[in-house]
Amino acid sequence: MSKLIKEFNNYRTKMNSRISETANTNMKRFLALDNTTYADGALNTKTKEMLGLVASMVLRCDDCIKYHLGKCHEAGVNTEEMNEIFMIANLVGGSIVIPHYRRAVEYWDELNEVADK
Repeated sequence: MSKLIKEFNNYRTKMNSRISETANTNMKRFLALDNTTYADGALNTKTKEMLGLVASMVLRCDDCIKYHLGKCHEAGVNTEEMNEIFMIANLVGGSIVIPHYRRAVEYWDELNEVADK
């Protein structure tokens, strides 16, 4: 696993555990809702993760972008599909999304490089 991916995953896991220690009922419900929303339903998980990625890029949340990139990769999104996802995010979000697009491409390349090893 690359350093970039490992650092992100380790930090996310560590802080999610910390948050869970102090979360009140409403926060625990929100986190559960977040998890169940991405399960297969009328839309499959792959489609939902792609939608989550577009929304995260438009909202310019780098942590969310990395998370959804990883989930998209796990769901079998290929690079051609990813490039279309990036184009939709940039079209909807405008030029301000471009710095996040750069970092997303870098992280996507890391995910593919790790998978190829």
